[in-house]
Amino acid sequence: MYRPPRPLWKRILRAALSVLLLVALLFVGYVAYLLIDYHRIPDAIALDVADKTDARVRTGEEYTLLSYNIGFAAYTPDFGFFMDGGAESRAASEASVRANMADILAYLRAENDDFLMLEEVDLSATRTYGVDERGLLIDGLSAYSSVYALNYDSSYLFYPFHRPHGKTKSGLLTFSKYHIASSERRSLPVEQSLMKFFDLDRAYTVTRLPAEDGRELVLYTVHLSAYTSDGTVATKQLEMLLSDMQAEYEKGNYAVAGGDFNKDLLGDSAAIFGISGEGQTWAQPIPPEAFDGVDIRLAAPFDPDHPVPSCRNADGPYTPSQFVLTVDGFLLSPNVTEVKSEVIPLDFAYSDHNPVRLTFRLGGE
Repeated sequence: MYRPPRPLWKRILRAALSVLLLVALLFVGYVAYLLIDYHRIPDAIALDVADKTDARVRTGEEYTLLSYNIGFAAYTPDFGFFMDGGAESRAASEASVRANMADILAYLRAENDDFLMLEEVDLSATRTYGVDERGLLIDGLSAYSSVYALNYDSSYLFYPFHRPHGKTKSGLLTFSKYHIASSERRSLPVEQSLMKFFDLDRAYTVTRLPAEDGRELVLYTVHLSAYTSDGTVATKQLEMLLSDMQAEYEKGNYAVAGGDFNKDLLGDSAAIFGISGEGQTWAQPIPPEAFDGVDIRLAAPFDPDHPVPSCRNADGPYTPSQFVLTVDGFLLSPNVTEVKSEVIPLDFAYSDHNPVRLTFRLGGE
């Protein structure tokens, strides 16, 4: 029996409905994947330490500590990150990641600091083409004792749609020329709303170095939250860290934290560097009350005569007019003497951050 063909408009409508149904199924499937895959890395994980020496730290001696968020070796000067308003979600290529890692390693070897605290070190990630940055750094700095902790192990982020950011395992890497007795990963508080499915785990590491006077130097490698809908999360994280450091100080130990705090450590970087921070709400000043009840103090690297920022907003390739600020720095217990803290002016050559250095002595309270 002959049936006349459906009108063209009906065929177009049917095709459109089929596409919409497919998109809806994919969306529901992705949401189900996020719910099923959702997990948090447990708290208080004892970390494996690759210890290379029996040398102990001593009071009265000067040491240098370099903290550097290496930006997962993707942030060449022409890189802009999609979460900051830029166009890129991944490094330009695997070759670019490896070349940038080689430059970072060459720099760290040349500086030869006593301690290193490195953030955004990928273990395995879509954004860095599976390059094991942790392994490259440990192999390239083989004279140091080292310890690595995952900061976050994210589900696959299917955005941007044309080139998804993907799945990421990234963490914190600490190096020391002195004996490391133990290290532990501490989980920080994160968002608890529906945004928790998109928020990353955050942590700091607690690395213990015996001192010759019988105390311990306790090093904290830190990377606090940036992309949160609740701006108080990073403050709660900081308060937990300060409480932990205070407890160590009250035991008689020396406590030093370094890293990326994702807070404007100078209070008003826009005024200091003369570049408007309008609309940049991700890095707020540390509330003064965060230090209530603790003896821990902030060492924010700053030279008033020649101010150098530690971070650029990666809303596109680096330009001198881009918003810059200082979010990288240090926290010290009163029994640690700050000799100098500074931002190293690398002009964001290998990362969206410049390294920061602390020169310090144990004792002097």
